[in-house]
Amino acid sequence: MSRQLRIEFPGAVYHVFSRGNQKQPIFLSDEDRFYLHKILGDVHGKFGVIIQAYCLMPNHYHLNASTPLGGLSKAMHLLNTGYSVYLNKKHGRCGHLFQGRFKSILVEAGSYAIELTRYIHLNPVRAGLVARPEDYVWSSYRDYLGLRPPYPWLDPSPIVGRSTPEDSARRQNYAAYVTSGIGAGPPAGYYESKRTGILGGEEFVDAIRRDYLKDKVLVRDRERPQLEALFHKATLAEILHLTESLLGPRNRLSRSAAIYLSHRKADHTLAEIASFFDMSISGVSNARRRAEQEIIANSTFASVIHEIAERLRIRGSNLPSIRN
Repeated sequence: MSRQLRIEFPGAVYHVFSRGNQKQPIFLSDEDRFYLHKILGDVHGKFGVIIQAYCLMPNHYHLNASTPLGGLSKAMHLLNTGYSVYLNKKHGRCGHLFQGRFKSILVEAGSYAIELTRYIHLNPVRAGLVARPEDYVWSSYRDYLGLRPPYPWLDPSPIVGRSTPEDSARRQNYAAYVTSGIGAGPPAGYYESKRTGILGGEEFVDAIRRDYLKDKVLVRDRERPQLEALFHKATLAEILHLTESLLGPRNRLSRSAAIYLSHRKADHTLAEIASFFDMSISGVSNARRRAEQEIIANSTFASVIHEIAERLRIRGSNLPSIRN
């Protein structure tokens, strides 16, 4: 069974969502919804989690959650477990309430976070529960418009500022922005973010990959498909070009090194490599073996091979350009 990639660090912002097991309702009364509000307050008090936007739908919920202290997994364990115990006890139920563990997507602040809050607030409209998002009382949209005071654990200020006369223009602009999104699709890159676990621009994704995922990416983990999606399988042309750049195109071992890296480090098949280098499969196997023997016998060569492998493992890792 696959496991979701968790990227947790202080100051991170997430889109978090949990769905009822087999799509069953997770709220059976308004009292249940108020109780989830109460647990969100507990999560805020214990872990410092700040909810920037939320929406409680009949069989799932959405949160835009900021974690100044980190610890998203512990916070969500308290939320989902605490609510499940409450609901089962109150309504005489047993078994799992939620469909597996919570899902989370790391979100870049700024325009991506703003677009995400619109997506969250428009959930009831897309589901046909209301015609206008402000008519749905179980989301933070009315708080965004200043129609009611927010809970202590809810902070819309990163998007619409404080509830002051000075920020009324921001609230009006946000309301117009949300209305313009009725009938539109999800945020740009949203479907890709479900695959990778990260919603943001290319620089943000590369920074997360470099600063928080490097050790994980070094060992491929097929049980976590989101990590696989962030793993860059370097092309044969990239591998050859980088190898020749560091070893020298006239180095007798350049081709053998490129073949070794292509097969052992980038998972290209022997057939693919043979076709690219215009060699037989047995010739490719012999070249790979020569490189392996050289790695054992020559520490300088082994060091260069290690450096090339490091550069190839993570997408956007300063690969030299390939001239046409």
